[in-house]
Amino acid sequence: MSKPFKFKEFTIHQDKTAMKVGTDAVLLGAWCSVGEYPDTILDIGSGTGVISLMIAQRSDAMTIDAVEVDENAYEQTVANFENSDWGDRLYCYNATFQEFADEISEEEETYDLIVSNPPFYTDAFESKDESRNKARFTSSLSFEELIVGVSKILSENGKFAVVIPFKEEAGFINLANEKNLFLNGVCRVQGAETSEIKRSLLEFSFNKFDIKEESLVIEIARHEYTLDYINLTKDFYLKM
Repeated sequence: MSKPFKFKEFTIHQDKTAMKVGTDAVLLGAWCSVGEYPDTILDIGSGTGVISLMIAQRSDAMTIDAVEVDENAYEQTVANFENSDWGDRLYCYNATFQEFADEISEEEETYDLIVSNPPFYTDAFESKDESRNKARFTSSLSFEELIVGVSKILSENGKFAVVIPFKEEAGFINLANEKNLFLNGVCRVQGAETSEIKRSLLEFSFNKFDIKEESLVIEIARHEYTLDYINLTKDFYLKM
């Protein structure tokens, strides 16, 4: 049985879903930009709902929607939303992102901020656990499908933030450019000073700006965190 993950202002129950709270989601939830006061926010592939809840804590947005294809993860997200202080602003849909994006664009609705911690393992490693596959493997939502959907429902001046493996960064940026989504910001993440860059946090919009480049190292030593990482996550983690 997976123990609940307690944050400072909310708790994530994760016993029903294959994907547990991880560093990637927390990084994205803390890093993505809410400075321009987005009014409508979408979290693609909510898992446990952790990113949506972090953004609810960080912003006053009245509409924070999430979409999750896996039924167990969807139910888990809904329960975590309802148990939080922001249940009235949070809503989860049980659908594929492709279906969801088509429906939203038909209604001519858009989002000011779209975030995603998408599946990024390719099919060679698929396991027998179907819900884990959905959460982890690109066969359930390819980068291309993700970008196409986002380009349909992102508002004119909206932001799209995503966390992906560093080795996928260049290809992802190229795919986004094809849909007129341009890189505005990037933060490259290393576990330790001496380790290779593992993740890229990317922010796109339909507008071309000078690209803001940052780097982040998580640990100085095992369980000893860098000041940058503490500053990014201290509003959320209990022990920061």
